[in-house]
Amino acid sequence: MVSEKTLSPGNNNQEGVAVWLTGLSGAGKTTISIPLCEQLELMGYRVQRLDGDVVRQKLTKDLGFSKEDRDLNIERVAFVAERLVKHGVITVCALISPYRDERQHARNEIGRFVEVFVKCPLEVCEERDVKGLYAKARAGEIKNFTGIDDPYEEPEDAELTVDTSQSSLQAEVDAIIAYLQENGFII
Repeated sequence: MVSEKTLSPGNNNQEGVAVWLTGLSGAGKTTISIPLCEQLELMGYRVQRLDGDVVRQKLTKDLGFSKEDRDLNIERVAFVAERLVKHGVITVCALISPYRDERQHARNEIGRFVEVFVKCPLEVCEERDVKGLYAKARAGEIKNFTGIDDPYEEPEDAELTVDTSQSSLQAEVDAIIAYLQENGFII
């Protein structure tokens, strides 16, 4: 007899889901992803974080920032996330992922997918930029920089939007967890 799958924390039958955080550089994707993962782990869930900067260092360091390379970067991350989700891991992906078509590709590949638009005005992202990347992009030292000389296509149908210029980090994490609970991804 096959028993019904439950969403109990710590249960080997935990269902995975990809929580895809998208937004401009400096919007707060990584900042949100860390306490989000910590909170989900405290709740008893298996969680993995795929952060854009780490992915670029470890998995896709052979890629540049052309549209083709950005697309391939997202396709690789989507492949890894799909494998994790299939094996019951809540996978938090924090990537700029600037193009709608590639985010849709990730959604199609992964299946259980929640897109979270980490909204923040460009000016605020530039003020937060501790690495000085926006200044370098504006000076022409970095080419194809999202939001400056390469587009960021805002989501048109994200499941959730958090505006990091208007709310606290805890409120953003709470909103994502509440969405996951209200929609049956976690209990």
